[in-house]
Amino acid sequence: MGRLDGKVAVVTGCSQGIGLAIAEVFAREGAGLVISARRGDVLDENARQLEAGGAKVVAVEADVAKREDANRTIAAAIEYFGRLDILVNNAQATRQALVENITDEAIELTLGSGLLGTLYHMQAAFPHLKERGGSVINFGTRQGIYGEPGDGIYGAGKEGIRALSRSAAREWGQFGIRVNVINPAAMSPGAAKFFAENPERGQQYMDAIALRRFGDPAGDIAPIAVFLASEDGRYLTGQTLNADGGQVML
Repeated sequence: MGRLDGKVAVVTGCSQGIGLAIAEVFAREGAGLVISARRGDVLDENARQLEAGGAKVVAVEADVAKREDANRTIAAAIEYFGRLDILVNNAQATRQALVENITDEAIELTLGSGLLGTLYHMQAAFPHLKERGGSVINFGTRQGIYGEPGDGIYGAGKEGIRALSRSAAREWGQFGIRVNVINPAAMSPGAAKFFAENPERGQQYMDAIALRRFGDPAGDIAPIAVFLASEDGRYLTGQTLNADGGQVML
């Protein structure tokens, strides 16, 4: 028996990294999956690999920043599985820039894929989650709490997601819908590329991690998402879990 047997989850940003790791671990725990990403070819290959492991998967090529794509992704869960229990808003794109250099393009990319994409999927999912309760898992960042130079618009968007999550937790708790946030620190492919190009930043991050290692998407972050999605997390809502090895301690 898996901890998510009989549940259906939508996971965005499933081309690689944390999103794909969550989908893989959810599948092992018995969940039916709707996975989305902008890169359809990569998404389809990921779906095939998940299916080869016995998972039931629907792949939806989508841009989370478009409300119609969010609606289409959520609709796929209802069409193919007849229900929705879990929403994981993982997708995020951004461009680094000092505050004085943040462009309209960076604002549109970052807030569209993150804050607005999260909102659109939550709104589309709400009528279905309301039927039997469920779990919404959103993603923040340590950069938003710390105020990392060069990550002003990224951190602002992620702090907006945390504020949105707290409001939704209070509004939707009466329907048995739990809304929580994970702030991860994991060596995803994107993080590995960034630190390879900026080794001094990688050392700064490592020095701030109490456990002295970066998290593994599948081994360290995805299990926390399983906890939040399962009955084990049934009395937790409106919270931010800093899965960062001890960078942020509240």
